[in-house]
Amino acid sequence: MRSSTPRLAGTALVLVAGLVLAGCSSKDAGDSNSPSGTDSAAASGDLSIQPVVQIDSEGKEVPAADSSNAANPAGDGKAKCDPVSIGMAGALTGPNAALGINILNGAKLAVDQHNKANPDCQVTVKDFDTEGDPQKATQVAPTIVGDASVIGLLGPAFSGETKAVGTVFHQANLLSLTASATNPDLTKNGWTNFYRGLANDAVQGPSVAKYLVGTAGFKKVCVVQDDSDYGVGLAEQITAGLGSAADSACAAKVKQGDKDFSATVQIVKGESPDAVFYAGYYAEAAPFVSQLRQGGMTAAFVSADGTNDPQFVKQAGNASKDAYLSCPCGPAPEQFAKDYKAMFNIDSGVYSVEAYDLATIMLKGIDSGVKDRAGLVDYVKSYDGDGLARHYKWDADGELASALIWIYQVK
Repeated sequence: MRSSTPRLAGTALVLVAGLVLAGCSSKDAGDSNSPSGTDSAAASGDLSIQPVVQIDSEGKEVPAADSSNAANPAGDGKAKCDPVSIGMAGALTGPNAALGINILNGAKLAVDQHNKANPDCQVTVKDFDTEGDPQKATQVAPTIVGDASVIGLLGPAFSGETKAVGTVFHQANLLSLTASATNPDLTKNGWTNFYRGLANDAVQGPSVAKYLVGTAGFKKVCVVQDDSDYGVGLAEQITAGLGSAADSACAAKVKQGDKDFSATVQIVKGESPDAVFYAGYYAEAAPFVSQLRQGGMTAAFVSADGTNDPQFVKQAGNASKDAYLSCPCGPAPEQFAKDYKAMFNIDSGVYSVEAYDLATIMLKGIDSGVKDRAGLVDYVKSYDGDGLARHYKWDADGELASALIWIYQVK
């Protein structure tokens, strides 16, 4: 059995010095009680999620993006507009609330900077809590559509809720610009108002799989998935990308809300894998990795953006040490991290930078004279510009023309 800390690209670690990870704080809004079977929050000590390397579709290292030309939400300070609102839809309460709060805060920061610089164009952020639940989202969606002041929407945040309400927003021709929903099938529904601000899991899965097999050198990986649209889709992509390294004998399924993973731990332990990949969210990933470690498993623990949040570290404690967490989201540049901390008194989290960028794009549209929903959809359709996280330009299906993946590690 190989060590839980595989070798890394030798040059990757130099990236850490100039970057502040989106989401490395030991305290976070949307806190929840530690799940049963996990270490205490205090046990995590100084552990945090740190960027390691950005990779391409072949799992190879590529340089971090240059954010020096990123769009500024403040613009030139001369914008004039009637009062309008940007909506944000996602989990603001519930077990995975931290992910939604990260997005909301990123949008609020962009709008705050815009409004301070443009007294004649004041924009409001209106948040709509879906709890990350598809059924709740169907109840909230009509309220969003019915609010005439909302001319663009940041979200929905999760893939399942996006699938459930996407048609509602499409029928209303309300821009749905997601910073986090990564299920590949979402852009196959013919929704001409839907745009994804990061790579989907058809990019993330194969990229990470090739990194795990190539750079990390894993020979046997157990893929465990939850029952969410996100988890199912990601597990499918990871498994396909791993090829013969994915051991079907220890492939397992769990459910959102599970806290007892003893049966799954036994299945995984019986196969003695090099690594365990978990496709799901941090609310289950934390107790799962804790129980793996308590069961004597030393295999590397790997997960993706649904787990890549300070709450994973806080809830799993020392069991999270050395975990690898991929994400189509980029680390927070230094100035953004400072501005975010100053406004919210917490560190930025996963998707905060994407939310800031996407809100900035909508603000630029408003500043350019867009006054209604149709105009904002058209503006984004033809947008082509740099952000803090990446370059934003979309294809006809609403996918980014170019998207890369980051590998992070708990250290």
